[in-house]
Amino acid sequence: MDDFSTPTPGHGGRGRGSAGARRDPRDTAQLAAHPVSGSRVLALFASHRWTITAVLALIITSSALGLVSPFLVREIVDVAIPQQDVRLLLILVGAMVGAAVVGAVLGVLQTWLSTAMGQRIMHELRTALFTHLQRQPLSFFTRTRSGEVQSRLTHDVSGLQGVVTSTATSLAGNVATVIGTLVAMVAMSPTLALLSLVVIPPAVIVTRSVARLRRDATDKRQKALAGLHGQVEESLSVSGARLSKTLGAGEQLADRFHGSSEGLLDLEVAAQIAGRWRQATMGIVFAVVPAALYLVAGLPVTGAGISIGTLMAFTALQAGIFRPVMGLLSVGVSVTASMALFSRIFEYLDLPVEVAEPDPATARHLDPAAARGELRLEGVSYRHPGGDSDALSGVDLTVPAGATVALVGHTGSGKSTLASLLTRLDDPTRGRVTLDGIDLRDLPAPERAAVVGVVSQETYLLHATIRENLRFANPDATEAQIEQAARDAQIHELIASLPDGYDTVVGARGHRFSGGEQQRLALARTLLRDPLVLVLDEATSALDTRTEAAIQEALDRVGRDRTVLTIAHRLSTVRNADLVVVLEQGRIVEKGSHEELLELDGRYAALVAAGTTAADAREVALAA
Repeated sequence: MDDFSTPTPGHGGRGRGSAGARRDPRDTAQLAAHPVSGSRVLALFASHRWTITAVLALIITSSALGLVSPFLVREIVDVAIPQQDVRLLLILVGAMVGAAVVGAVLGVLQTWLSTAMGQRIMHELRTALFTHLQRQPLSFFTRTRSGEVQSRLTHDVSGLQGVVTSTATSLAGNVATVIGTLVAMVAMSPTLALLSLVVIPPAVIVTRSVARLRRDATDKRQKALAGLHGQVEESLSVSGARLSKTLGAGEQLADRFHGSSEGLLDLEVAAQIAGRWRQATMGIVFAVVPAALYLVAGLPVTGAGISIGTLMAFTALQAGIFRPVMGLLSVGVSVTASMALFSRIFEYLDLPVEVAEPDPATARHLDPAAARGELRLEGVSYRHPGGDSDALSGVDLTVPAGATVALVGHTGSGKSTLASLLTRLDDPTRGRVTLDGIDLRDLPAPERAAVVGVVSQETYLLHATIRENLRFANPDATEAQIEQAARDAQIHELIASLPDGYDTVVGARGHRFSGGEQQRLALARTLLRDPLVLVLDEATSALDTRTEAAIQEALDRVGRDRTVLTIAHRLSTVRNADLVVVLEQGRIVEKGSHEELLELDGRYAALVAAGTTAADAREVALAA
């Protein structure tokens, strides 16, 4: 008798479904920030109208079967037992058992249908949300916590199952039960029905009031307990203990903890008393209402025509109406919590797609086999969302097909931003980027990715085998191709030395390998795709000088027939480039070969003179 309505769904599984529940402020705030129309929610169920009809029919039938038993009891008590009619008794008892069995079967069928429908809707929403989030630019993921994205994609979508199988079905069931029970009560005894209509509302009000007192006491206890936990964490951690001892604040902290603990003591007592009062109130309600019925039935004035069987049956009906009534009184909380879930999901589905795929009707196409690999930036400027200045400004640059171009500059000069535009991780704010004369915005992603490959400083490896990680770039690659890509990336010998070879599991985010080994695996993965254009964004930053030199030699070999754009802080990796481009504050300030720029004695020469590491300075000086 502790809860009288179905728990409502909430964020991360929280719920407030007990009598006297109130709307969660977080749900209210979410709906205020991103309102949801009922028509949009109902549209999700449009394709399931026949399932909904069947579920409602089952709910109504189950509720009706639940009302049959009191009428059967009345016939048993008033007719079958007094008249010793065994045949009638067997029929009525059999009908009671049959109604229970059929109700149970219908309940299972209803759960199956509603759960299957809920799972289908969840699948459709989850897939739509995942697909939509994949189309978001990198800037969205940099400004959004990954845990928040995962929560909306998993917890919030999963919470909708409760909306379908619990909130909606319970609401329909409670309505059907209340209406059916009221009709049955009036049909059985109008006098007792009138008494119930008078007695039940005050009983409900008292119960909710006591429940609200308990909830308030529990909330205060939880806040006090959270404060106490905070004090323990602050004072008894390594840092807290060091601070306490160095400041001699042990006695002060102990007094503070004593006060908090004493306050919690009082709140614990209050919460327990409030809970006990709630149970006592419920006990009184469940005793007073039947007692009032017995009193009315037993008085000569009001009890005329009320048989013992009728009284017993009516008492059963009356006891069964209290729970659904309490559930209906909390429907506002359930609906708000449910709509908040839809709001959180729709909020992400409504995010604009900043880097949209071209319209199939107007898209241009590029055959990877016929591509030349020329990249061009024409008057390109780019400003990060929310930024107050351009990260790139008026950039004009041509990367000839088959050429190797190096981008250099201080941190924040715009090198990686430029690379993100070449791979269409972002679109320019002004100007355009073309591949073989085709604007990247007009080129479908699969065709663009088949031509342009990228290896970045931040490698990401799947929690899978080395072979599966490499084949992620080219699912149809042969073993020979996989091994050759690993050799080109100077990682084959290491893989071969492992007990499981290419079947070695790299671990979450590749933690089993060093940073340099991860970069070489990522490089092998990109080389396995065999892109015509190769963008290397600090691709060798985690490598030692010897390994970097070996990989650079391999890149020089595999890059002979490719267009290669290299971004590096280590100037030693760019001295053999056909063209060196110097960026400063988002603008191109110098262009030329390594030797030409040294002779110019400008920004690039200053970078060489300063170097980013002592090793770089020595290597560049020797090369010069």
